Amino acid sequence: MTANAVVSLNGVSFSWPAQPQPVLEDLHLTIEPGDRLFIGGASGSGKTTLLSLIGGLLQPDAGSIRVLGKDLAALTAAQRDRFRADHVGFVFQMFNLVPYLSLAENVLLPCRFSPLRRRRAVEAAGGTSTSAEAERLLRRLQLEEPLIHQRRASELSAGQQQRVAVARALIGRPELIIADEPTSALDPAASERFIDLLFEECAKAGASLLFVSHDSDLEERFPRRLGLRGPHEQSRMQSRMQSRMQSRKAAIPC
Repeated sequence: MTANAVVSLNGVSFSWPAQPQPVLEDLHLTIEPGDRLFIGGASGSGKTTLLSLIGGLLQPDAGSIRVLGKDLAALTAAQRDRFRADHVGFVFQMFNLVPYLSLAENVLLPCRFSPLRRRRAVEAAGGTSTSAEAERLLRRLQLEEPLIHQRRASELSAGQQQRVAVARALIGRPELIIADEPTSALDPAASERFIDLLFEECAKAGASLLFVSHDSDLEERFPRRLGLRGPHEQSRMQSRMQSRMQSRKAAIPC
């Protein structure tokens, strides 16, 4: 781990109530500025749980999580909310747009909750306004007028909603972008174009990217990859190891 790591996990474990085995166990992970990490694994392997821990939405049972040098366990819930609003952009699997707001209004929501991101958005727009930066991001993601101001989020296709969600995550240039299955509504060609745009905008903002997906074809686009096994796969591996040990013992003559 370096002194300027964006994310640092040290021996992190997490279990859900009534689950016999931890979803994550003794996990060590470091994310440096500008890193792009693909997180894969089967359903139930702990991918979304890991994102929620890094985002401060969950607290680990053991180990420590530091984001931008801050120990999340040392912050109150309100402080974690403020820290997340200032420094983390989320792209949720279900998009979580406000249906009755326009595209631009949805994108600008983080600037309402974070003065820091509001200031950064104005700077990114050359000192004009947050609205100008929201419009730039939407156009860059191939959403043009009259969609930007005249259409509500509820009137958009799934692919269009997804791009609005990405623009909302990027506005104000947070240091960390967390994307949970952001290409699930796109065909392969559209997914590739989307990844190109996401990489370019993250690079422009200097943001690190944590990207969860079941799409193994996209995995090759990422310089770093993390595969999670989850409790069920761990149980199967332990069972196979025990069976091998028993077989070896049985093969040894008395």
